[in-house]
Amino acid sequence: MSSEPVLEAIDIVKELGSGAGKVRAVKGASLTLVPGELTLLMGPSGSGKTTLLSILGCILTPTSGTLRIAGVDTTKLGPEEMADLRRKHMGFIFQSYNLFPTLTALENVRIALDVRGQKGFAAANRSEEVLRDVGLAYRLKSYPGNLSGGEQQRVAVARAIASSPSIVLADEPTAALDGENGHAVMALLARIAKEQHRSVLAVTHDPRTLSYADRVVRIEDGRIVGEERRPEGLDAPEIADLTKRRKAHA
Repeated sequence: MSSEPVLEAIDIVKELGSGAGKVRAVKGASLTLVPGELTLLMGPSGSGKTTLLSILGCILTPTSGTLRIAGVDTTKLGPEEMADLRRKHMGFIFQSYNLFPTLTALENVRIALDVRGQKGFAAANRSEEVLRDVGLAYRLKSYPGNLSGGEQQRVAVARAIASSPSIVLADEPTAALDGENGHAVMALLARIAKEQHRSVLAVTHDPRTLSYADRVVRIEDGRIVGEERRPEGLDAPEIADLTKRRKAHA
């Protein structure tokens, strides 16, 4: 499997506002993501981490700097090409789940495939497959209002990975969850990175997430100020336990 970078951000600057109210939210940040790793982007409120995540997800355009996704320089793309790149390579997970309340879990995942042009039986089968993979085989026809917070976030994870993106971006994925569900979601994201060889980046200030990360990147005042990496071969107990239980029931 390739360990070539799937995302390269170089000297990213983002200015917000104009005139006297202009602020520089991101100040020359550089970051590289490779497949098979769960990276945490951590920093205090107002540090620029969510703004940087939006740039990496091709939602915001940087004021200056270079962003390459799968080798493609995004500064050379128009809006439609950027949207196509985002649909092809990005999966998003949000703190507030962003599920449609009138759609079942299965339908919430399937609609994400519909907008990518995947329809019919293939989309339905794929939606069921990813929901089973995140442990929700018994919740396929349940509506969000009948799901716990942890279950709703797992639906959101299934939706994010349904189209097999190379990059999964998560914005505070555990912030609305209790301890047990927070650990379960982080174990799931770590497993997706490892077993599906995706690059997963989670913005968080939750210390519960640290044991699941392969790498922790720290941002303060719009600048990357440090990076820590877990030693090779070291795994969080919850990840190892989750993987063993999945294989036992396979």
